[in-house]
Amino acid sequence: MTATIYTFSAANYKNEAIDFSIYQGKALLIVNTASACGFTPQYAGLESLYQSYKDQGFEILAFPCNQFGKQEQGDNNDIKQFCDLNFNISFELFSKIIVNGEYAHPLYEHLKNVAPGIFGTKSIKWNFTKFLVDKQGKVIKRYSPTTKPADIANDIAAIL
Repeated sequence: MTATIYTFSAANYKNEAIDFSIYQGKALLIVNTASACGFTPQYAGLESLYQSYKDQGFEILAFPCNQFGKQEQGDNNDIKQFCDLNFNISFELFSKIIVNGEYAHPLYEHLKNVAPGIFGTKSIKWNFTKFLVDKQGKVIKRYSPTTKPADIANDIAAIL
């Protein structure tokens, strides 16, 4: 049996442990984010998606990461303040994590194994890589950083 994302947990930006079992029965979009990236404006598109689908059982989980171009250097409070001031996000923001390498968060190890990138690579290439998870907790699709949030809307609607 393939593990679901419900077996994982992570700290939110307040360093409170969030057990992913709270997301059972919801569709999820999991994204590694950064505040100083060329793709940072995608926060606005993510918020738009969230507003469109949250009442139908959809959540976005944002995981700030500083592994790509050192584009997320602030602490959790700095990141939250940046997101609030610039994009007024209302979806869940987690603590900064590592997505590749020896200290990669277990959730991201799972995501990369279940939905490898192009040519089967099991690494995250850049900020704003996105993973769509169905209501049963199974990863069903991986999207590149260049995929705009609006381009995922039909896939989200299809699983809701």
